[in-house]
Amino acid sequence: MAVIFLLWVIAEIAAIWAVASLVGFLSTLGLLLAGAIVGSWLARREGGKAARAVLDTARSGRSPLGEVTDGMLIGLGGLLIFVPGFVSDVAGLLLLLPPTRALVRRAWLKRLKRRGPLAPRGFGGGLHSSGRVIVVDSEVVDPSRHDRRDPPQRPVIEPE
Repeated sequence: MAVIFLLWVIAEIAAIWAVASLVGFLSTLGLLLAGAIVGSWLARREGGKAARAVLDTARSGRSPLGEVTDGMLIGLGGLLIFVPGFVSDVAGLLLLLPPTRALVRRAWLKRLKRRGPLAPRGFGGGLHSSGRVIVVDSEVVDPSRHDRRDPPQRPVIEPE
């Protein structure tokens, strides 16, 4: 991860250096400032649209997974816009524009589906995929495992 961060910093410095060589130092600062202003306006506009889409989808009873993912990508795009540099500005702008955000969202959701289920099963997650009961603060989370009249038994914690 440190290597990726270092490469990103080097790319940002190289991009700023190249732009400053072409248009000058003050123009480069102006471009960075203009990118932050336009990006923040776009992030606010797209974020509002995403929030309304989540509410509308949830009200209709459908899963708002795509809309929530859009909101997450808009937030990441807005964060990248505020990081100084042209590489992060371009990446943030791509996440803020609906056509490219849709491509990233599809790829992200496809990756999540390959990794496992997107929603917990049962009551509050209840049974883990291995069939074990999840224990929180020494209490059994799944109420179907014991009768409510009998006090719950202290679970035995087995090493994995």
